[in-house]
Amino acid sequence: MDVVNGRTLIAGAAVGPLLRLTHPISFWGGVDPVTGRIVDPRHPQFGASIGGTVLAVPSAVGSSSSSAIMLELLREGSAPAAILMGKPDAILALGVVVGRELGYATIPVVEVSPSDLASFRDGAVIEVDAEGRVFERVGPE
Repeated sequence: MDVVNGRTLIAGAAVGPLLRLTHPISFWGGVDPVTGRIVDPRHPQFGASIGGTVLAVPSAVGSSSSSAIMLELLREGSAPAAILMGKPDAILALGVVVGRELGYATIPVVEVSPSDLASFRDGAVIEVDAEGRVFERVGPE
């Protein structure tokens, strides 16, 4: 089993199917905060649900309101189980921090190089541990 060591931005542990976004995304206007679906019709993964996934994001696109969308996703229970970022984004992580302060479930946010992310199969069950290690689960869950 290959283990990728990421840089922990927000600690936590999670398991879920990998959803690898092929393009950066703006959570503000790009993700429905209630359903967790990608609603930007220009995004290649339009219609996909990020809820419960280990979401691999090459980078976020900029609105400072992305933290509010992340907070809403956490409140609604439609957030990803974890976020793996090719390029760290403090605004998106801020939504997770605020959610934790409000008592919502905290999700891990880990910076992982794009080349390391490429070692995982699309849709594979991915585990993120509290130390920022990321690996593909093999066998029964």
